[in-house]
Amino acid sequence: MAKGPRYRRPLRRRVEEKTNYHKRLKLIKSKKLRAAIRASSNHITVQVIKSKLEGDEILASSHSRELLLNYDWKANTGNLPASYLTGYLAGLRAKKAGISEAILDLGIFYHRNRILAAFKGLLDAGIEIPHKDEFFPESLEGRVDGSHIEDYAKLLKKEDPEKYEQVFSGYLSTKVNPTKFTQIFSNSLKKIENNA
Repeated sequence: MAKGPRYRRPLRRRVEEKTNYHKRLKLIKSKKLRAAIRASSNHITVQVIKSKLEGDEILASSHSRELLLNYDWKANTGNLPASYLTGYLAGLRAKKAGISEAILDLGIFYHRNRILAAFKGLLDAGIEIPHKDEFFPESLEGRVDGSHIEDYAKLLKKEDPEKYEQVFSGYLSTKVNPTKFTQIFSNSLKKIENNA
């Protein structure tokens, strides 16, 4: 470990790779609302935050666990379609709260594609966030609805049923048909639009 009179120990959240304080300071100085997207291994959280001196105020938020509880989502909450729906739900709630624009707060950028899917959900809900179109990979558009999961499930079921049972055992044990994934997605999307 480094020693000496000029050594300064980094802040705990920086060491844990949870907060980039230089980036956070720039976002706070802009005095704009922040759309914060955070992903873990199994869930995603989207929040629209107003920075205040006494602490951040959350104006609108959604968590992927809500999809299971309120919006007939039966699949995993840590995949691209669930991320998109979580972002879309947060965007609709922000619109209802009178929020029309924000800036993107990615924090330390892990789980890239899921974060981009949630960001796309925010944009599709009507929240204006400055970005470049090149920010999104071309393949993301076709994967947001879960068609890539459905295509792979159909291929495996046809060519190697044993591997299909193994790969999709989590879905099959909860009675979710992975060959109809886009239908599950569209049902949850309609329920979010009707109830959010």
